[in-house]
Amino acid sequence: MDERDRVCMPQSAARAGGDPRNTAGVAKEQRGRTEQIFRTAKRRGEVVTVRSYGKITPQFWTGETGKKLKAAGPEAVIVAMYLVTSPHANMIGLYYLPTLYLAHETGLGMEGASKGLERAIEAGFCDYDQTSEHVFVFAMARYQIAHQLDPKDKRCKGVENELSKAPKGPLVVAFRELYGAAFHLPDAPSSEAFCKPLASQKQEQEQEQEQKKERRASPSGSRLPADWTLPEDWRQWALAERTDVDVRQEAAKFADFWHAKAGKDGRKADWKATWRNWIRNAKPGNVVPMASAPGGGRRAL
Repeated sequence: MDERDRVCMPQSAARAGGDPRNTAGVAKEQRGRTEQIFRTAKRRGEVVTVRSYGKITPQFWTGETGKKLKAAGPEAVIVAMYLVTSPHANMIGLYYLPTLYLAHETGLGMEGASKGLERAIEAGFCDYDQTSEHVFVFAMARYQIAHQLDPKDKRCKGVENELSKAPKGPLVVAFRELYGAAFHLPDAPSSEAFCKPLASQKQEQEQEQEQKKERRASPSGSRLPADWTLPEDWRQWALAERTDVDVRQEAAKFADFWHAKAGKDGRKADWKATWRNWIRNAKPGNVVPMASAPGGGRRAL
């Protein structure tokens, strides 16, 4: 079996119109698409590789993002599952993926693949850069590698090497913001700071106009208030995003850490975004049991 056969995947019976005699025609079409993929890769000097496996946790189906994917339709679920298990993916979840690959290997076709990718982006599962044809699956590095690495861990260098292969752009900037501290990545080149945000980031930016105004008024940012307590909407977001961490404990650790941080490193332009990254990088721990509270809410025991 050559490399082309390994990439080629069976299509659904519906594509053959339910008639076994059409199977040969569908197979020929598949082969043509696969040949096109390899011709494109060869022209660009790239290599199409196949991974042995990818890790998927049960939270894919039960987490907040998973619920959003299911609500968005089957195309979104298929695309999300493919992005995690794609033969072209790497351990950091930021990799080259033309939509042609996605359409062919999922069997969704260009229309279905484009729809699924768009819905996955809207669900906060990933982002896609049309210019470089790279995708970034936000939580993939956390599950394929670790929530956090020791500075001496050789995997830190491996993450840095994988990131260096990606073209400079908004996806690399986003990866550094999300995992820079957890994987001890070196400071980004100054050229990366001027990358424009992707379309999928605009919605969140529009919802944070107030924070952006404060950022313009105070470019150096501000310190976390001494009397800071976790806002309710921040708490609700954390509970939905990470069911495997104790949000109350993380809030206490967050406050202690940033109150003790001296100098310019202790100043942030957007504390809400800092909290989100803190929760995303938090290690799983013992979760405080929740019980029903009057009015249908929940309270910690």
